[in-house]
Amino acid sequence: MRLRHADGTVVHLGYCTNVHPAEDLAGIIAQLDTYAVPVRERLGADLLGLGLWLAAPVAAELAADAGARRRLRAELTARALEVVTLNGFPYAAFQAPVVKGAVYHPDWTTPGRLAYTLDLARVLADLLPADAARGSVSTLPLAWRDPWDAARADAARRRLDELAAGLAAVERDTGRRVRVGFEPEPGCVVENTAQAVAALSGVDVTRLGICLDLAHLACAWEEPVAALARLRAAGLPVVKVQVSAALEAADPLAGANALRRWVEPRFLHQTRSSACAAATAGSGRGAPADPAGPGWAADDLDVALDAGLPGPWRVHYHVPLHAPPEPPLDSTLPVLRAALATLFAGPGAACDHLDVETYTWGVLPAARRPRTAAELAAGIAAELAFTRAELVALGLAPTCRKVATR
Repeated sequence: MRLRHADGTVVHLGYCTNVHPAEDLAGIIAQLDTYAVPVRERLGADLLGLGLWLAAPVAAELAADAGARRRLRAELTARALEVVTLNGFPYAAFQAPVVKGAVYHPDWTTPGRLAYTLDLARVLADLLPADAARGSVSTLPLAWRDPWDAARADAARRRLDELAAGLAAVERDTGRRVRVGFEPEPGCVVENTAQAVAALSGVDVTRLGICLDLAHLACAWEEPVAALARLRAAGLPVVKVQVSAALEAADPLAGANALRRWVEPRFLHQTRSSACAAATAGSGRGAPADPAGPGWAADDLDVALDAGLPGPWRVHYHVPLHAPPEPPLDSTLPVLRAALATLFAGPGAACDHLDVETYTWGVLPAARRPRTAAELAAGIAAELAFTRAELVALGLAPTCRKVATR
């Protein structure tokens, strides 16, 4: 979907397809009919944006085959779907039975991560609508925090320089600009905006910037106005926003039984108490070497429950935006609303690529979990309708247009 800011900026809103398991071209095309078209129809939209997730093998296949890229673009166009952004954080197998820490590999110290991201940029350059200002790719915030040392930091910086040069080459070859946004996440080398400013100091900000995941922002206990001001002062652009909300427990002891229902084996659910903000404020490094040690953080929800971390908690668990958990639990929707208000306040839009990224539908507590493809499509459509309404309330105007062709 497209909306227009008062300054004339076209803001693209879609949903991230990393919620679906397909990892080859045939499966990706099939999921368009199973999920994306029903979502678009439920929304009554003439055009729906997708934040495609392409696993590394299919990204490499598409990058090497112009005909395959043309086919994918044609399949999207035929269904009134468009792509301006790709999710390049998970490398592969993101909906496997167990993912946990594997999602952070390969990291930005490796040539594999660089090659994958440049493949995505090449693919996106050919998928972009003709009238789109630019494309974006989100990626992990360098690496998981351990192991991390000066040598690995130097290796990552070299990769980022190579990335900027590769993106410049894509623009020379295609005439399309693609930017890459590094996504702060709990437990990583970069988990908050202060660490992002330190880690990305001196990068080419015409091509590299931040992907701001609003659930992660909340889990870092960052205040959106201050966080965005920090990025703006450092000259780091917000390349992409992932519209998401985290799980919150004001009193984890009273809510322990309810929280246990959210423990599951597929993804990490890093848990941070409110003391996290004070412990990492202004830090230019990653999270503490032993996050369970300080007594305010844990790398997974079950670990936090067993350790009895003091509350309140915010848990890295993307919850459906339109359906917060039942009391005594809650979600971080207030952080989401404050961030969107800050992004779109004033004379200019601070970001034009918004992706609803609730990839956890399949691991929600059983009573909240979709049982069919149609139920999942209905849930995704409800999240997008919720987000569209929030943006309209901030003054953005929906637009109606068909996919532009070349």
